[in-house]
Amino acid sequence: MVRMGVVMVLVSLAAAARAEIVTRSIEYKIGDKTFEGYLAYDDKVKDPQPGVLLVHEWWGVTEHTKNVTRQVAAMGYVAFAIDMYGKGVVAENTERAGELSGQFAKNDVLRRERAKAGYDVFVKMPQVDKKRVAAIGFCFGGTTVLHMAYSGLDIAGVVSFHGALVPPGEADLKNIKARILVLHGAADPLVPAEQVQKFQEGVAKAKADWQMVYYGGAGHSFTNPESVKLGMEGVGYNAPADARSRQHMKVFFDEIFRK
Repeated sequence: MVRMGVVMVLVSLAAAARAEIVTRSIEYKIGDKTFEGYLAYDDKVKDPQPGVLLVHEWWGVTEHTKNVTRQVAAMGYVAFAIDMYGKGVVAENTERAGELSGQFAKNDVLRRERAKAGYDVFVKMPQVDKKRVAAIGFCFGGTTVLHMAYSGLDIAGVVSFHGALVPPGEADLKNIKARILVLHGAADPLVPAEQVQKFQEGVAKAKADWQMVYYGGAGHSFTNPESVKLGMEGVGYNAPADARSRQHMKVFFDEIFRK
């Protein structure tokens, strides 16, 4: 089973090599502040394609974020990594990452405003099929895409990779249109069982279309090879979980983007 998942990821990477993926940085404004997202798509495809927004980990728009954006584009989507912090703002250590992400911890309004600003830029792009848009996020970004679903944005679905599992608020219950997929490390110490339970109870109360997949032995940040350098217990890359989560995402996209 693990071997099949790895093979499928290798097939996706081979497709990436064949695709004519073009990339460029996209500046946009929120008030007086400048932000810079990262766009990737196959230039050979002329018709609008399904669009996938990516929301970065607590580090910001890093080279890893850009690499994942290119990989998603090679799967046949227009991919755009939005910027939640501001142009050029990338954390170099966990203290700075905590400081940057911490500004959103108790400020859902700010988180949703910045996510929507990136969404608004994305759906205006001519390469994007505006009726088929999804959002994916990792860690901090995984939490953010849940907020995007809860806010009622016109997106087909969201995928949270090892994100904190916040439940929808009472005012959100009637807003959720997007289908929700949560991809979660069963050994993630940063997302306690009580948080998981409250999330599941919340989306069930909202009568949302949701699903959750657990990966045994996987901890927090299981999709990022760089995470092992942190030396934090319960945090690290898990290749089988990474491969399987990409395939679960692809199956989800095949469903929500079906015409």
